[in-house]
Formats: sequence, C-alpha cells, structure tokens
Amino acid sequence: MEDDDAPPADPLALIQRERANLERDLTPDPRLMYWPWGFAWLVGFGLLFLRFGPDGKVFVDLPEWLPLTVLLVLLIAAGITTGFAGGRSARQTAGPTSRQGKMYGFAWSIAFFSLSVLFTQFSGHLPDDLLSLLWAGGMVALTGALHMAGGAIWNDRQLFFLGAWTSVINVIGIVAGPGWHSLIVAVAGGGGMLLAGLLWRSRLR
Repeated sequence: MEDDDAPPADPLALIQRERANLERDLTPDPRLMYWPWGFAWLVGFGLLFLRFGPDGKVFVDLPEWLPLTVLLVLLIAAGITTGFAGGRSARQTAGPTSRQGKMYGFAWSIAFFSLSVLFTQFSGHLPDDLLSLLWAGGMVALTGALHMAGGAIWNDRQLFFLGAWTSVINVIGIVAGPGWHSLIVAVAGGGGMLLAGLLWRSRLR
C-alpha cells in the first residue's frame, strides 16, 4: 500500500512537470494567436489573386473594392482576437515579462502606422499593380521581421522560424511580381500560420 505522504520518487521530474503545467497555463492558445491571421491571409490575399492576377488577369470577376475590403476586415478581426487572447495571458503575469509583452505590442502598432504613412506618399507615383505590391510586400516584410524579433526576445525558436519563413516567401513573391505575390502569401503565408497554430498547440499539450 502506497503512502500518500511519502515524497515523490523523482522530485526533479515533479518540478519539471509542474513548470510545464504552469507554462501551458500562462501561454496563449497558439490557435487563437495564429489561426485568425492565417485565415485572414489565406482568404484576403486569395481574393486579391483571383481578382488581380498576374499581368492583370482576372480569374473571378469580383468588384474591385471587395478583396481589399475583406482583407482589411479580416485583419482587424484577427488583431482583436489575438489581442484578447494575449491580454488574458498577460493579466496572469507581472514584472519584466508583462512589460516586454506590452512594449512588443506597441511596436507592432507604431511600426505598421509608420509604414502606412510612408507608403501613402507613393500613392500617386506608381502604377496600381506596383503600388499594391509595395503595400503588400512591405507589410508582410514587417510582419516577418517582428516575428523574428519576438522570437529573439523570448528565445522562441518557433516564432523566429515563422518570421524567417514569412520573410523568405515574401521575397519570393515580390520577385515573382504582382498577382503571384498574393497567391504565394495566401497559400504559403496564411497556410503556414494555420499549420503553425495546429502543430504548436499539439506540442503545448
């Protein structure tokens, strides 16, 4: 008969298990952090490809305003979802970690606003297809860089890898040109985020 008051056979294993349980409790669900963005990229950039394909080809005759509107709405929804999920986890922590998270979140907002102001200055100086490529390529490039920065801050190899992957496929899309960039970002970028959320959730469990 076992004694419930007896010390555990392996105290180190018990400590490691409790640390893993605590980390899982404090870590936001990867699906809530990556799936909204992956879905937004897959659908939004997918519609852009169908309406504004390579060399101006139209695969599906959608209203010109629809793809970009859908993309913006989905990106806003993704931001709200991940902000809520990340905020719930942040409320359970304090000190340097919480401060790092807040500063990192502000960095995203400030960086995207700054880039938007810059790109707006080119609105009347580039053809529509190149202007769209500038906006899409620049925003995806910034996303990849910030993911890599986040991976470096928290020593998170998975987040750093996602940022590197995003940066690589973005460069490939930019070189391929307008239309192709939307397809590559939709499939490899959005699909990659959906897969990352699923795999990292499995590892967290």
